[in-house]
Amino acid sequence: MPRCVLLAAALTAALALALPAAAQVQRNFPATALRGTLEVTQPPEVLLNGAPARLAPGARIRGTDNLLQMSGGLLGQRFVVDYTLDIGGLVMDVWLLTPQEAARQPWPTTPAQAAAWRFDPLAQTWSRP
Repeated sequence: MPRCVLLAAALTAALALALPAAAQVQRNFPATALRGTLEVTQPPEVLLNGAPARLAPGARIRGTDNLLQMSGGLLGQRFVVDYTLDIGGLVMDVWLLTPQEAARQPWPTTPAQAAAWRFDPLAQTWSRP
């Protein structure tokens, strides 16, 4: 019995030490990700940069902890996001940004900017020409 208690305490301590380290992992965004604001109005309807848009079937919204979020749980809230569009122009992937990620500048807000700027996928930074 005492061994079980010691083992449980050791596992709990190991997990407590590992969790803060996991929270500090840098998320990698694709070069096609654009910066904007997202507000879920009536799923799958959203406002993207203040304009009406629609979530694609199978769209994924990842929270600041990188876990999937349900669009219904985000109703009426406005978020700074990085997002991708599918070939039909529907919103496919959304990442709700942490304050540190949102502060990363510059980041393209239009496909034309993304095409003209240079992206470093390792550093997750954009540079203007």
